[in-house]
Amino acid sequence: MARILVTEPIAEGGLDRLRAAGHTVDVQEGLSPEQLLEAVVGAHALIIRSATDVTADVLAAGSDLVVVGRAGIGLDNVDTAAATERGVMVVNAPQSNILSAAEHTMALLLSMARNVPQAHAALVSGRWERSRWTGVELADKTLGVVGLGRIGRLVAQRAMAFGMRIVAFDPFVSDEMARRMNIELVDLDTLLATSDFVTLHVAKTPDTVGMIDAAALARAKRGIRIVNVARGGIVVEADLADAIRAGQVGGAALDVFDKEPTTESPLFGLPEVVVTPHLGASTHEAQDKAGDTIAEMVGLALAGDFVPFAVNVNAAEASEVVRPFLALAERLGAVFGALATSAQSLKISYEGEIGGYDTRILTLSLLKGFFGRITSDPVSYVNAPKLAAERGIDVTESTTTTSHNFVNLITVRGGEHSLAGTLVGLDGEARLVMVDDHRVDVPPANHMLVVRNDDRPGMIGRVGTLVGDAGINIADMDVGQAPSGASAMMVLSTTEPVPTAVCEQLRAVPGIVSVDAV
Repeated sequence: MARILVTEPIAEGGLDRLRAAGHTVDVQEGLSPEQLLEAVVGAHALIIRSATDVTADVLAAGSDLVVVGRAGIGLDNVDTAAATERGVMVVNAPQSNILSAAEHTMALLLSMARNVPQAHAALVSGRWERSRWTGVELADKTLGVVGLGRIGRLVAQRAMAFGMRIVAFDPFVSDEMARRMNIELVDLDTLLATSDFVTLHVAKTPDTVGMIDAAALARAKRGIRIVNVARGGIVVEADLADAIRAGQVGGAALDVFDKEPTTESPLFGLPEVVVTPHLGASTHEAQDKAGDTIAEMVGLALAGDFVPFAVNVNAAEASEVVRPFLALAERLGAVFGALATSAQSLKISYEGEIGGYDTRILTLSLLKGFFGRITSDPVSYVNAPKLAAERGIDVTESTTTTSHNFVNLITVRGGEHSLAGTLVGLDGEARLVMVDDHRVDVPPANHMLVVRNDDRPGMIGRVGTLVGDAGINIADMDVGQAPSGASAMMVLSTTEPVPTAVCEQLRAVPGIVSVDAV
């Protein structure tokens, strides 16, 4: 099976799951960048947390890598663009630590408001400083939430229980959704100007790096308090320290820093500041969930299955309606790859109920099957579109909620060939229902034979006799007719591949137009 390199502590339950699947789990913690370059050679999967930098050089050294798994949410230590270029899937565990991060945000918010760490440090040092560390209440204060994603929403809900008024800045959230949560959406400047407390819950991107800098803090309400449990670098630490010294900012609580690990920051010497060493996800529950989740995602990626938390797949979600069709789409792509080896375009259509949903993941699955058939290179959901572009194959997709003969239908056309399939019955059994515009009804199989012939008596017997004389068992067979009635088609499922010599014998039979072994 696969070798999985693990460079940071991961919950043993998740690693045991990978071992149980037959994989070799190679745990090497504390590697230097140079040691990582050596260790990643020959690994099929790499599992990390936040301390391992997966650079372009690491990805180049790990030429066998199929997937990089980050046991947590953030991916700023992974060169996702380089991974995508190499066809390496990047997955994370986006829901594993959201509750822990939200609770840690509330812990810092309360600690900052009531000066808990400062009072504790004074008391255990022998100083009773009751009057010095007078705090403020949260009730009736305004909390500004920057980033109303999963964690931001959880923090807002918990802050409401303390009687806080919530405003939020998030350009990707609608006014209607915010109203349903009893939250007022505002722009960032308004949020800073009206909030008593601000908490940050955004990803680290070029747009958010340095978001809270000297200029932003100068526009903020005097005495504002800042909490950051998101990512280091979103707040400019030197600017925040200056604003605290000037009295513009009343306090700050940070769990993350621009450079980690660190024991130096311009904020560390300020009594108004509460800091923790990136503890947002450091709970036993979050670690267990992250380990279990990333093990599941890596296992799916290594098996070539759909991975819900793949971050560099251009369709990382599949609805409950679409998901059952993933295997069918991949099988259609593989069969079509055997039929249309020289196709320069693929026209894929989705009809019926699935046409009303996002079908991009089905197209990726079909391409994965198609290129898996025509190339010896590893093919994944990540690099399938890149393979199409490199080969100059134009891929187009169309959808309609109308289907005349089937509840749902997937059709692919390219060159002189066409293929269509659907799922039937309560168990959702896959069926090929059209091959080269001939109607058929046969389950796709590992070994198939597609024979096109003139529509005249005796053809079925001749094909069956030649295949049987070669010692090949026919497991299933269906005969379809072209709409014009001028030609017919036999689609056979066989228990083993049909040799080239047998295909040549069939092609020599009068009345047989073409023979394709799948």
